[in-house]
Amino acid sequence: MNAPSSTYGLSREARNLHWLLSNLVEEVPGVRSVVVVSTDGLMLLSSDARHHAATAAADPVAQDGPKGSSADLATIVSGLGSLTLGAAKLMDGGSVKQTMVAMDEGSLFVMSISDGSLLGVHATPDCDMTVVAYHMALFVGRAGHVLTPELRNELRRSLEHAQ
Repeated sequence: MNAPSSTYGLSREARNLHWLLSNLVEEVPGVRSVVVVSTDGLMLLSSDARHHAATAAADPVAQDGPKGSSADLATIVSGLGSLTLGAAKLMDGGSVKQTMVAMDEGSLFVMSISDGSLLGVHATPDCDMTVVAYHMALFVGRAGHVLTPELRNELRRSLEHAQ
């Protein structure tokens, strides 16, 4: 698979993360949209809403995320991550590895990445939760060791220039 044109000029590590994210969306049945959010709540990566235009046309219920906005999904993921981290501290539960919210019309998964960033996935209500969680864990395992402060800054800058 070729890297999207939006990755032109990015480092090899940044292009690789974009590729991993695109693979997660394209290869895992039921995944609607994906975001990676930094520890300070800023979106670093997101699935391309245009990628799902054909899916949305075929199935009006299958939207790209909350109201179709990656920024909305990033805000929700950041807030949910903060809430569960606070709950874990109050309960002396240690670190939060994964949070899952099952809703009538979809599912939301949030998984911690080693540097404190979060991976968020919005999926269909009929997705296979174990398959989604497995592929998220693969992404986290591959992304966690390369998501350095320098790479996070590069990803933020690339999102700013894309808007």
